[in-house]
Amino acid sequence: MPSKKSTPSKKPSRAQAEEAVRTLIRWAGDDPQREGLLDTPRRVAKAYEEFFSGYDSDPEAILSRTFKEVEGYDEMIVLRDIVFDSYCEHHMVPFTGRAHIAYIPGNKVLGLSKLARLVDIYAKRLQIQEKFTAQIANTLCDVLKPRGVAVVVEATHMCMTTRGVHKPGSVMQTSQLLGLFRSDPRTRQEFFSLLSAPHIGIGLK
Repeated sequence: MPSKKSTPSKKPSRAQAEEAVRTLIRWAGDDPQREGLLDTPRRVAKAYEEFFSGYDSDPEAILSRTFKEVEGYDEMIVLRDIVFDSYCEHHMVPFTGRAHIAYIPGNKVLGLSKLARLVDIYAKRLQIQEKFTAQIANTLCDVLKPRGVAVVVEATHMCMTTRGVHKPGSVMQTSQLLGLFRSDPRTRQEFFSLLSAPHIGIGLK
């Protein structure tokens, strides 16, 4: 039998969220009633609405509009350097980086902005990089039904650079390869070669 997804508890009110911030301020050792912190709970709650807006979006719905008039194009499509900001679910501090996505279409393609929006939806949730990478690849594969999908994510994690082992400059890389990218070495090599190639285009240096 398929496993059941856990059902989240009722979402707290805005007032409850702001009170939780006041509790954290007191726990950190400061006074939430002093002038500089009076409006902090409101600001934090508002910021969290933006940081975690991905919970309010359906990634499959974003990918629902596709195009079939591609004149028979069936080669690799790659979108590189999609900048994102996300938050580690273990420490709730940022990790930031770039995602690279490739797919080999079956009989339909996506508008490029949809790939960037897919990254944003999953980034704007509490995450770990491994899950984030797999979610992008699996959703694209499930909805678009391409012949192959490849996702590579490179990110710097503040939970490693500003606390704990304190190793600034460390970059974590993850990848998820599906379909032809997993089964065909030549396709996989072409993808990684394209990632390492210099950008070519007007206005790019």
